[in-house]
Amino acid sequence: MLQNQRNQDTYDVVVVGSGAGGGTAVQVLTQKGLKVALLEAGPMLDVDTEFKEHKWPYEYDHRGAEEGGAAYFGKGKPFGFFSTTSGGWQLEGEPYTVGEGSQFQWFRSRILGGRTNHYGRMSFRFAEYDFNPYDKDGLGFNWPITYQDIAPYYDKAEEFIGVCGTIENVPSCPDGKFHTAPPPKVHELLIKKACDKLGITCIANRRAVITKALNGRLPCHYCGQCGRGCKTASAYSSSQVQVFPAMKTGRLKVFDLAMVREVLTDNNGRATGVLYIDKRTRTEKTIKARAVVLAASACESTRILLNSRSREFPNGLGNGSGLLGRYLMDTVGFGLSGYVPAFEGMPKYDTDGYGGAHLFMPWWLWDKHDKLDFPRGYHIEIGGGYGLPGIGSYHGAARRYGYGANMKKQIRDGYGAGIGFAGRGEMIPNIHSYCELDPVVVDQWGIPVLRFHFKWTDYEWKQARHMEKTFADIITTMGGRVTGLSAAQRESDGISIPGTIIHEVGGARMGTNAKNSVLNGYCQTHEVKNVFVMDGASFVSNPDKNPTLTINALAWRACDYMAEEMRKGNV
Repeated sequence: MLQNQRNQDTYDVVVVGSGAGGGTAVQVLTQKGLKVALLEAGPMLDVDTEFKEHKWPYEYDHRGAEEGGAAYFGKGKPFGFFSTTSGGWQLEGEPYTVGEGSQFQWFRSRILGGRTNHYGRMSFRFAEYDFNPYDKDGLGFNWPITYQDIAPYYDKAEEFIGVCGTIENVPSCPDGKFHTAPPPKVHELLIKKACDKLGITCIANRRAVITKALNGRLPCHYCGQCGRGCKTASAYSSSQVQVFPAMKTGRLKVFDLAMVREVLTDNNGRATGVLYIDKRTRTEKTIKARAVVLAASACESTRILLNSRSREFPNGLGNGSGLLGRYLMDTVGFGLSGYVPAFEGMPKYDTDGYGGAHLFMPWWLWDKHDKLDFPRGYHIEIGGGYGLPGIGSYHGAARRYGYGANMKKQIRDGYGAGIGFAGRGEMIPNIHSYCELDPVVVDQWGIPVLRFHFKWTDYEWKQARHMEKTFADIITTMGGRVTGLSAAQRESDGISIPGTIIHEVGGARMGTNAKNSVLNGYCQTHEVKNVFVMDGASFVSNPDKNPTLTINALAWRACDYMAEEMRKGNV
């Protein structure tokens, strides 16, 4: 039986979630001298046991196929045994549901640092026009803030976490404060040559990996295994770069395995702290604080607000507008793979680099929409090179080539000749895409779960078709041939399954007033001045840029504002 226990300490701020938003919050708030509690639904991160970037397949049973060869049967760890993902699409005892006629997959991370331990680390600023998209084409909604409002915080975030890049003056992807970017790889040089012929902008990738020492962190040593974690913290993760240093100040206490149910409020409608389930003891506990920051991920923070029901907030905390959970968005995804004979037999060399492509293509048609049949745009991410072979790398080779010397020759000749292109595009928010509390289903802790509804529209479908044609054009211009979808399990319907790009944002969007939004421009709930939401839930739109850097910047800006309001006695 659950029994409520109150923590006797009162904190200045309690932060829920330890990813990009929560990590930035504890970093900034502890630096300002505030006493902070951080609640994480997963365990504490042990870098030495979780991160496997320097391990070889032969060091593990079944060479990383997991116990009983689970990976061969689709039951292995998401993104492979060697990845540092802790969580997945389905968590035992913590379900979610999907409405009839919809598709949605929700990836949840359960460990200190969340997805920042393993994400791709592409770090792009939103463009000036991304903050007023409605003014441009009459679709979606404008943000209550401008690029000029957030630009100083992009500067702060980039300088603190470290981002590589080059100054290019591309309007769709503003320049920032960059470390020196590594040079392109051979296959990328050929891709860029093809892009130049096609009029597609191709520039150095912008990735949250440092190439010079920063705040005690060592520069990247180019092992190319960022998805396995980074023991040197050269690749940004909130756990290593923000949370661990904040713990050393003595002003942060971390509560791991803490599943937050709701924000607690008093009779005046003011937040007093949070109620959570201690997963170790299965007991209800409360933490008191002067202010509450939700940064548990867009959907999880929305879920907490919906579950924070009281006499003052019968439909969820801050939901007077009825917009809580509405206008959920994910990135539009589509990818193609190709084979380029020019790479056959090329002398092998180390293409590891800093964990992925050294080039990418920002949206190059930002001022040519009169010639397109869809709004907004997408950027292109690149795959290729001599990746480390692992379990399943040559699945089906015997069926294609037979056995013996011919199979070995075909594998060796084709090694490094494959390339891939992935489009990551903007979704227009629509009324059919939202999450709500399931009226019946609860998780193992007795907390009502989310039910998802989602719909791509013709805008997104036509964008994916433009991606498909563009990628085919690049491949053929390189002298190659298209070999198929890059991720058939995700994009076999011609567009990504909603949620699978893991860029879900929205649900508690910011706006100008309590009638058209949940939050103001400082991520503060209109209705409860001491509750802030500092993750992707605050997003008004979902531009084609990966959301993490903007979450960092918005959280930093919100914390500066909150600390000043607390000093004035307004929070």
